[in-house]
Amino acid sequence: MPAHPPAISRRRLLRATGGGVLAATAGAGVWARLVREEPLTRAAAPARPGRSPVAAANQTFLHVIAHADDALYFMNPNLEQSIRSGARSVTVCLTGGESDGRNAGPDTPDPDRVPHDRAAFARARTNGLRAAHALMATGDADSPWDLAAISLLPGFQVELHTLREAPQNQLIFLELVEARAVSAPRAVSLRGLWLGAADALPTLRPAGTPVQAAYRYSRDQVIRTLSAVLDRVRPTVVRTLDPNALHRSTAPLAAADPRLAGLRYFDHQDHTASAYFAQAALADHWRRANGPPAVVENYLGYELGVLPHNLDPGAARRKARLLSVYGWSGGRRCGDPAGCGDRKVGDSAYRAGSRDWIRSTRLRAPGSNAWIRPLEDGRLAAFAVLSGRAHCWTETRPGSGRFSAPAPLGGDRLEGQIHAVRHPDGGLHLFAARTVLPGPGTAHRRELLTARQAGTARDGTPLFPHWVPLGSPDPDPVRSLETGFPVAVAAPDGTVHVFVRTWDGSLAHRGGPDGGRWTPWRRLEGPVGALTASPRIVDGIDACVDSEGMIHLVAPSGRTVHHWVSKEAGRLPRPGAATGLPEAAGPVSVVPLADGAVRVLFRRAGTAQVLIAERRRRIGSWRVAAQCAPVGGYGRVAAAPAGAGARMVLAVRDDAGGVRAAMAQEVPGPWHTGRVPHSGAAGVAEDAGGRAVVAVLGNDGRLYTARQPAAGPQAPFGAWAQAGSRGRGVD
Repeated sequence: MPAHPPAISRRRLLRATGGGVLAATAGAGVWARLVREEPLTRAAAPARPGRSPVAAANQTFLHVIAHADDALYFMNPNLEQSIRSGARSVTVCLTGGESDGRNAGPDTPDPDRVPHDRAAFARARTNGLRAAHALMATGDADSPWDLAAISLLPGFQVELHTLREAPQNQLIFLELVEARAVSAPRAVSLRGLWLGAADALPTLRPAGTPVQAAYRYSRDQVIRTLSAVLDRVRPTVVRTLDPNALHRSTAPLAAADPRLAGLRYFDHQDHTASAYFAQAALADHWRRANGPPAVVENYLGYELGVLPHNLDPGAARRKARLLSVYGWSGGRRCGDPAGCGDRKVGDSAYRAGSRDWIRSTRLRAPGSNAWIRPLEDGRLAAFAVLSGRAHCWTETRPGSGRFSAPAPLGGDRLEGQIHAVRHPDGGLHLFAARTVLPGPGTAHRRELLTARQAGTARDGTPLFPHWVPLGSPDPDPVRSLETGFPVAVAAPDGTVHVFVRTWDGSLAHRGGPDGGRWTPWRRLEGPVGALTASPRIVDGIDACVDSEGMIHLVAPSGRTVHHWVSKEAGRLPRPGAATGLPEAAGPVSVVPLADGAVRVLFRRAGTAQVLIAERRRRIGSWRVAAQCAPVGGYGRVAAAPAGAGARMVLAVRDDAGGVRAAMAQEVPGPWHTGRVPHSGAAGVAEDAGGRAVVAVLGNDGRLYTARQPAAGPQAPFGAWAQAGSRGRGVD
């Protein structure tokens, strides 16, 4: 991960970026003591009985990172769950992470006497990563690896590490020189190469490498190398770091080369640039249609330090134990004089400065609460992004419980999850986001898109022939890269309203009658009690129309949940009174009930426990009405009305990466467990027979659903079934 610049420690970095303001300190000593008491052996994950319908042979994971510890800090617990599943897992590390070459940390005796040896330190970091991966895969950090030099691009060699006892686990190192600074402009860096400030980026050969020479990679050669990895691995899930990092200061970076000047960001420049290169390689890979449909997940980096913690303590402890193995805590011997891990990390996972990264995992795309919707004839339709394009699964007939194979709906380089809106006439409207990569005459920017249903094909698939760009509320291309993911509603008069987080942490709106003739982007009035520093509003908003036609919009910030509501039916919402609700550990979902009441669902910061808050129309104030039994996990709580009155269905990701679903009326019922590893947020809906349905996009790129055998709050959920399959479901 971090380049470990000697001038600034992780703790000082978090304080400098505002992490100290939001970081919880109460109980830190107790938390650290509990972690230290855990043995550094197999990092046991929660057990789940039964067999998963998502076969390991049908899942392949590719992780693209900048530094050796990035995935351990930012992609876990998902990384560990993928490795433990037995599926193929390949991690590509772009840089050697050589930093200043001094393998010393806060606990190193006489650190000034440790020599500067960048080749040795790069190898030590590799050894630490191998130990952590071996522990996840086999339970033994010392499980041996086979090392070889391979060519992915003519004239270039890279390191390939294969875990001998579990050869489906591999590590690939390009060994490019890192930036050696979090933000300071440097032409010799991934960012400099991406922006054209450097024609080529050199490699640094680690100690003991079988790679026969040092190389210089052009921008195109890095992209082609990653594209070759994609061709070789053929992943169903691609994980990268955050390509849309948020700025932390409007004071520009001064640089002699104007191409390197720009905003200061929360995240490390290598993280962001590595994600850009991955996006470019994916575009090339998909253009050649080379591989199975793939899901892409982008993970937040240093920004975690200024956001509420979203993992429960157990998940955080597992991350910390794996990082302590990577950090060579305890002086484990590996037989390599270069070193067996990264002492700059050491056991710092237990310290306050790094704990903020340990105690959170967030995707840049917050997930949609509206990706499965009924069509005009009552059949359910589910929408997802595969290989950058929209796809749709439809029920064979209303309430049948069987879904078709996915049908492509177009779109290009789409990201995250689709948000679907149902018009009063029963037609659907889709919303998505995408990044436009730079090219001749094309600026690197981010924009929203929409597609209106135009009938139904003979096979029953809804038709969306035209994807229309909606632009961004921030026309400046650089600022547009921070545009959030859209949510939308259709008012009773047919007007469609779309909302999105902006560059400056506020919310913006566009509207159009029947989803056409869109108004210009305009910012909404700020919420009551909003933060004045970025980030203000955190991406993960939601909207609904209540039973009286009022539009409700909810959004999390670093301290509470904010609420906007229409003063008249169908009108643009305005800030409501302060909710008084606790800070949310991620996205917020809103559900309309009877008599103008609404509920919001979100996870409590620090525990991941699901809370249900309610606002009744006549009272107008918010209260936490119920809390669900803790199941861990992170991300959006999927929720939808289910039947009359206050009944609803909800679903979440749990601590093992599976699905939990429940019915709720006045209080939530028991969780029903589904061992279905998946990407993004679950989807929930009510079918034509009044039965609750839960859907997820599996890590194999296939749709899985479970539903009640009969309508009602007490009916359990049946077995999970794969869409397009005639086979029996699996519990």
